Amino acid sequence: MGSPGSAKMAHAPSCSPRPLSSPARAATAVSGRPTLNLALQGGGAHGAFTWGVLDALLEDGRLDFDGISGSSAGAMNAVVLAQGLLVGGRDGARAALRQFWTALADTMPVDVTRHDHAGGVQLAPALKLWMMWAHYASPAQLNPLDLNPLRELLAAQIDFERLRRAAPVRLFIAATHADSGRLRLFGNEELSVDALLASGCLPTLFRAPRIDGQTYWDGGYAANPAVFPLLERGRARDTLLVLLSPLDLPPTNGSDTAQGIQARIAEIAFTTAFRREMQAIARARAQAAGHWWPAPPWAGPGARSRFHLIEAGPALEHLPGETRLAVNRKFFDTLHALGRDSAGQWLARHFDAIGRRDSVDLQARFA
Repeated sequence: MGSPGSAKMAHAPSCSPRPLSSPARAATAVSGRPTLNLALQGGGAHGAFTWGVLDALLEDGRLDFDGISGSSAGAMNAVVLAQGLLVGGRDGARAALRQFWTALADTMPVDVTRHDHAGGVQLAPALKLWMMWAHYASPAQLNPLDLNPLRELLAAQIDFERLRRAAPVRLFIAATHADSGRLRLFGNEELSVDALLASGCLPTLFRAPRIDGQTYWDGGYAANPAVFPLLERGRARDTLLVLLSPLDLPPTNGSDTAQGIQARIAEIAFTTAFRREMQAIARARAQAAGHWWPAPPWAGPGARSRFHLIEAGPALEHLPGETRLAVNRKFFDTLHALGRDSAGQWLARHFDAIGRRDSVDLQARFA
């Protein structure tokens, strides 16, 4: 989700963001409410599901947020949430998220979706044709003027300079360094339009941003999302994973259609790094659990953390992967409602676990 642009930044590619500034730390003063980290997965238009999750958590009002890590659409939600919290608290964050997703839908001058009689959603033939052309022509050829409504939308709605100074949460925006494949995390003091666009840049569809002379692609290739920065130096030990891609992929049933193969390649490519990271955390926790004493400091932050999970999979499993490009207000509103419902169910079942125990079995889901 996202695209192009070019700008200069003062830091070379790295997987470690700069330390959080003191204004941001001051803004996360202890309130007495449970504090949660958020790990927000990317998934294009399906990120509207995460909007619904965040909307429900903000409306509930019983949780504070410490760190937020995001890739692609997850990064967009993370930064818009931070902007809203900064200017208007919880109500401001809810309003900012709604404004962003509504404005994003309005950037599409024509309806790019088709709704069938069964209530399903598909891309319009014209957009499918454009995606097919993307296999044979570069973004520079398909979009020689580098038109990018998302850039204008983000510049209009996000005060990046103010966020760099005083973001109320720790932010970790993932991008992939195209020349090495390494993860690049942009922290609070490095936030910019280009960093956010880089996190959501599918290089076959959009021009890749260049930051400090380096090219960056979608963060999902290297981390979707990155979890480890949330576990380091933060005050929250609980992390909520909000996942848009299913952990259990549906069987291929021997399908060898070109469309089916491409869809499965994409599903694997955008979840492999995340799965490996969670597998490592699950192993560390399993080893620590083998002792009768509490996990010692040297066991690593993953072994001393608690995890929770909201999956979009059960709600979105009927949608074809191509709908990740379905920029449509009705579609966004539907996903938002599904996200709110999923978050409401999670709060009802697992709120009491926050600060006490895991509400998801990492060993069973990831090991």
